[in-house]
Amino acid sequence: MFAALAVTSCAPRALPSQPPAIRWESPLGVDHPLAGVLWDVAAGRRIDERELDARVRAASIVLVGETHDNPDHHALEARLLAVFADAHPAPAVVFEMLDRQQQPAVDASLATHPGDADALADAVSWSTSGWPSFSIYRPVFQTALGARAGILAAGLDRATAMKIAHEGTGALDPTLVHAFGLDTPLPPAEDAALRQEMSAVHCGMLPDEMLGAMVLVQRARDASFAERLHAGVERRRAALLVAGAGHVRRDRGVPAQLARAYGDRSLAVGLVQVGPEGTSPEAYAAGFDVRGLPFDVVWFTPRANDTDHCAELRKRTKPRD
Repeated sequence: MFAALAVTSCAPRALPSQPPAIRWESPLGVDHPLAGVLWDVAAGRRIDERELDARVRAASIVLVGETHDNPDHHALEARLLAVFADAHPAPAVVFEMLDRQQQPAVDASLATHPGDADALADAVSWSTSGWPSFSIYRPVFQTALGARAGILAAGLDRATAMKIAHEGTGALDPTLVHAFGLDTPLPPAEDAALRQEMSAVHCGMLPDEMLGAMVLVQRARDASFAERLHAGVERRRAALLVAGAGHVRRDRGVPAQLARAYGDRSLAVGLVQVGPEGTSPEAYAAGFDVRGLPFDVVWFTPRANDTDHCAELRKRTKPRD
């Protein structure tokens, strides 16, 4: 489905003169010079798919961070999962989109309808979940089922998230709190960065006094994903996470929590949409409010849309006269 990306032997920071021949579904930025480029963050150079594949095969934990409504991200996730499963037969695949309380429904669907991704979607009531259409997620789920992967639900449902926001760590499993230090205050700079992120995620509509609670919910989500990944490795020797890009960042997301709680090493692949930031990969770090891209590898893709979700939210929540 995807052609290998070209690699030049000189000037490693130079961009390709022609975009790679990838059949994108997202319509915006298809001709952008970065669309299709794979960027090794630590080395500051482009790599090709073969090099990324080798790194995916060598890792026992891989995390892939997406933009939820971009169909190309799910196609790339399916591709990376196929490579991962080829090296690690029947791995665990951990999904942010499946709430932990849905695990029994997931297990029942896998038992009664093995290999049927649509049956799994029906079992977890995907159509009313609030996630984008299952049609764009189907490739990664079908790949997981085809690889006989163990599917682990790791998300926090809304009721649980609100309970954590109102009751604090008392609403969480004490084992989780202890393992991830969720009752320990963050360093001031990290706490401020997370508060800013939570404000932006909620379109600046949260009162300041709620930001601390939302930071704890975010930390609890990352801890939940990390715990499920670790459990997946213990049960199946390898695990891959599908989650939003913010959860996959190395500096304070799931990779950091895995290392803190278990000493687990992981490979974090960020799927990043091209935009007005320009043609320098490092310029996209500003979108994550850091100086350097917070992933091991970034795969740049076209944009699914330019919808201003915050404007839509403000319009829906505007008080009536």
